[in-house]
Amino acid sequence: MTRFTFKPLLTGLVLALLLAVGPVQARYAAEPQHEEALLNVISALQHNHYSGKKMDEELSSDIFERYLKDLDSSRIYFYQADVREFEHAREAIGLEILTGSSQTGFAIYNRFHQRQIERLEYMLNLLQDESHSFDFNTHDSIETDRSEADWVQTTEEMDELWYKRLKNALISLKLADQTVAEARETLIQRYENQQNRLAQTNNEDVFERYANAIAHEFDPHSQYLSPRNQENFQINMSLSLEGIGAVLQGEDEHTKVVRLVPGGPADRAGQLRTSDTIVGVGQDAEGPMQDVVGWRLDEVVNLIRGPRESTVRLQIIPADSIDRSARRIITIVRDKVRLEEQAAQKRLLDLQRNGQPYRVGVIEIPAFYIDFTAMQAGDPEYKSTTRDVEKLIEELKDENIDSLIVDLRNNGGGSLREANELTGLFISRGPTVQIRDASGRVDILGDFDPKVAWNGPMAVIVNRLSASASEIFAGAIQDYNRGLVVGSRTFGKGTVQTLLPLEHGQMKLTHAKFYRISGESTQNEGVQPHILFPTLFDEEEIGESALEGALPWDTVHPVRHGRFPSLSPFLEELISRHEARIANDPDFTFMNKQVERSKEQRQQTQLPLNINEVRALRDEVEQWQVDTENQRRMAKDEPPIRQLSELDDLLPKDSQGRPINPEAESILMETAEIMVDFIDLHLSQTAQAMDRTVNGN
Repeated sequence: MTRFTFKPLLTGLVLALLLAVGPVQARYAAEPQHEEALLNVISALQHNHYSGKKMDEELSSDIFERYLKDLDSSRIYFYQADVREFEHAREAIGLEILTGSSQTGFAIYNRFHQRQIERLEYMLNLLQDESHSFDFNTHDSIETDRSEADWVQTTEEMDELWYKRLKNALISLKLADQTVAEARETLIQRYENQQNRLAQTNNEDVFERYANAIAHEFDPHSQYLSPRNQENFQINMSLSLEGIGAVLQGEDEHTKVVRLVPGGPADRAGQLRTSDTIVGVGQDAEGPMQDVVGWRLDEVVNLIRGPRESTVRLQIIPADSIDRSARRIITIVRDKVRLEEQAAQKRLLDLQRNGQPYRVGVIEIPAFYIDFTAMQAGDPEYKSTTRDVEKLIEELKDENIDSLIVDLRNNGGGSLREANELTGLFISRGPTVQIRDASGRVDILGDFDPKVAWNGPMAVIVNRLSASASEIFAGAIQDYNRGLVVGSRTFGKGTVQTLLPLEHGQMKLTHAKFYRISGESTQNEGVQPHILFPTLFDEEEIGESALEGALPWDTVHPVRHGRFPSLSPFLEELISRHEARIANDPDFTFMNKQVERSKEQRQQTQLPLNINEVRALRDEVEQWQVDTENQRRMAKDEPPIRQLSELDDLLPKDSQGRPINPEAESILMETAEIMVDFIDLHLSQTAQAMDRTVNGN
């Protein structure tokens, strides 16, 4: 480990004073309780975190960089001179943390606060100056990704950057059918609200932000919770309690949808998607739409939450929209997420192949759940994923299914116990997952019940939102060669977190990792399916590998386990048949076009600041979507549409009234076709073996 070689003059209060030079008022300062809290945070991270990182000059430098990035990821507040001034702290900040001092963190934040105030005043002065007119016919452009841009050097450059940001915001509002006067008023309210929120920031908020920069340098799932956020932890991150059932996160000035809670109101409504951006919230059917750009996450959460059966309207920027002026308003009726809504469900698919009928059972598992309270109370009917799936399998067997599909798409995980026991329904006995803790000790979980609920052909469908327990199950099925895994690469969440109470607040930290019985981690890399399907989820935006500082993929020793012999000989032929079948399938053709289009759009990081060019870009994008949708509809003998909004009424609904996504349904039906292929190939092999036996005799 690199030893510290700090110069004494660059530590403690002297360092803070160095950082405080210039016209900045020390609005925020550490309080006495923060010293002990910081000592507890760094002690917990160094002694309990899986990574085993210890404070040295390298980690000190990384924390410094992380804090600057957490504060100003787009490099739109700090000047190059600010960063040069902060450079004194790069190596010294680590030693300061070890002494429990957060003065440097507060000093940097005070400068950040000053720059925020300056920028808001600049924007408000422009908007409130009625003599100033904005020219929306210039041919300027704005860079949408400034994460690697040079730090701004002069006030003139900073003003130009923010002027472009202001024009872009005005153009977006004008294209959302606001007049220039209305757009000005909307933005004045937005920036005044942000000023009010800055004024409400307190020392505890600053300390929490600094402590989290330290925690995030160990990994993105480690987090410090202040006493206030400790109490509201579940509510802040999930709207499942009398809300819409969505997990949200703050991203720069915006609120982003991370995932939907299975069975929740948003999931049932079918309009909100992962990675959508929420920019406005309205109450009831006619209430005014409140602009929430720049709001704190907990404030947005509180606005969206509300009484059961009340209505909330969300104004969103769709995740797949390159045009950030595009807006959609969706309506969701608030409700509680009930356990029965997350329960596993079955379907029966009837297929024909060469005049021969086949029945494919489908079990959709939205989450790995267990009612611990009922189980501990001795209720013999307590609900759990494994118990429910076992019952559904028996019902499907009574309906004479030929094969089974376990659908884990969008399943973000849940109970590790249930992932282990569910695997046991498909193998006689054996290990299922390995767990390695920070000390290097490896525990092995397994199934020791020889009972098997289904021993026939099976497939598991996964996608980028299949995470944690879903990856454990899919990985075990793959490692045992028990069934086909199809879909897209999974999320890659292979870490385990624990909550540690502190004297002041609470620490969530990563203390273990999951490993497959093959020895491979599910962390970062996820589970790679045998057969890949198109996916619109951008792996650079969604998934563990998209999180900066995520722990790496690695291996431990494999565990001895059996393998089913019947899958491998057919895999090449299964892939060949699959590719031939989808080559001209309208839905798969549509998906592939969407994937290619999304790749092209992601490469465009310059947006025009000419309203006619932006309007033309928006119209071109929408027309492409309409044309591509109509190509699919015509290939399926369905009537064409004139605009995308018509699809909301045309999409078929399931038994619960939820819209059925045609791409998701096509993936399911193609998986069923693959299972029929497998049965056909297996029967052919059996017949050939019998012929050889007969001829040999």
